Amino acid sequence: MPIFEYKCAKCGQVTEFLEKSAAKTTHTCPGCGAKNMTKMFSTFTPMVKQRTSGGKCGSCPENSCPYSGD
Repeated sequence: MPIFEYKCAKCGQVTEFLEKSAAKTTHTCPGCGAKNMTKMFSTFTPMVKQRTSGGKCGSCPENSCPYSGD
């Protein structure tokens, strides 16, 4: 399930909620309790496995790469 960001119209707090894309859920602001939350447009960054020689991704400290397959 994707994570969506909502902004409270009353206090301005931005909160993330895990929900289905087509959900018609009404969220309550955890800051002030208002029910007037507006879904925000957010960007995303896909996680891409990048391997270099030796099967390591090249960005992790020695012997701690979660993508090394060790």
